[in-house]
Amino acid sequence: MNVKTQSATTVSEDARGASFPVHVGLDVHKETISIAVAAPADGGVLGTTDFGKVANTAAAMKRQVKRLVDTYGTNLHFIYEAGPCGYALLRRLREDGWSCELVAPTAIPKKPGDRVKTDRRDAQALARLSAIGYLEPLWVPDPAQEALRNLIRDRTDVKETIRRQRQRVQHFLLRHERRYQGTPWTAKHRAWLLDLAFGESADQISLRTKLDLMGDLERRLTELERDIERELQTRPWLPVVASLRALRGVDRLTAVTLLAELGDLRRFPTARQFMAYLGLTPSEHSSGGKRRLGAITKTGNGTVRRLLIESAWTYRFPARDTHHLQRKAEDASAYAKTRAWDAQKRLCQRYRTMQEQGKQVKTVVTAIARELAGYIWDIACHEMPDVVEDD
Repeated sequence: MNVKTQSATTVSEDARGASFPVHVGLDVHKETISIAVAAPADGGVLGTTDFGKVANTAAAMKRQVKRLVDTYGTNLHFIYEAGPCGYALLRRLREDGWSCELVAPTAIPKKPGDRVKTDRRDAQALARLSAIGYLEPLWVPDPAQEALRNLIRDRTDVKETIRRQRQRVQHFLLRHERRYQGTPWTAKHRAWLLDLAFGESADQISLRTKLDLMGDLERRLTELERDIERELQTRPWLPVVASLRALRGVDRLTAVTLLAELGDLRRFPTARQFMAYLGLTPSEHSSGGKRRLGAITKTGNGTVRRLLIESAWTYRFPARDTHHLQRKAEDASAYAKTRAWDAQKRLCQRYRTMQEQGKQVKTVVTAIARELAGYIWDIACHEMPDVVEDD
């Protein structure tokens, strides 16, 4: 398809009609939005137009949309890259009745040797690629789901800060040749830390400051987990969470995180597509008769991928219907319990088989995580129709 730059005044009558959508690319920044339009000109040739730059405010954007309607008609389709500005613009446009989509920045192709990057060119590229159907839109959570996801990510951030703070304490003790013979961060270890004495008062204050800060973080983590549990009670996911808990290695917070990060898993037609979305499928470089598989692609949601890798480690032990697993699965559906036991038998056996074949442990765990994702997709899709309305 030929692409050229045209002025707004040469738009064909077809572009004003409802038959051909006019694609509007938005390069969104904190203060400004650059706008470009891809529409058919006379003769049906696709042309791109720079439509200027406006302030990133609701009022300014509303005025610019009115100008677009006056110039191109009402069949407008807006598109912009996901970024730090979030979903506010997309939601405003959709509330006003416009079609709007979000795309990943990594999905925008870059020409080799092209070293000129401007907001105007970025907006034009978005409009052009959207018009030829090259871009695949991202899933956008609703405000309630985004709010719960933010809360869960706050918990993850606090846990990471606690881990780093513990490292600081351990490094401080190592510099002072103080070593604890036992399991760290138990009640006994914490009592030992409080009883430590140093020759310099400044060292005593430094250790106490580190421990107090860690205690504050741990209390905040407990409060966040209570907040997440309270918010979960208002969501329609409780039966899905209960059913996912039947799986070995998946407990309440893991299940909530999966649903908050990914939403309705029925949007993935197959389990293989769900695995590929999470970046758990092998990369491939094949040509002619040669087929070469590499490391996993690591695309998609990194938080969920990390959780599944952690859960996959539990399948290194033989399959057993322990009291702990029975207690977790108390509120799960009969279907979920059956599938969870099937998953446990298959994945535990697969772990041992791959180990006996001499596979590296990390490779084995990644393969188990990939198959575990398939069981999660199956259970969630089976339970979700009963608690969430179709989009």
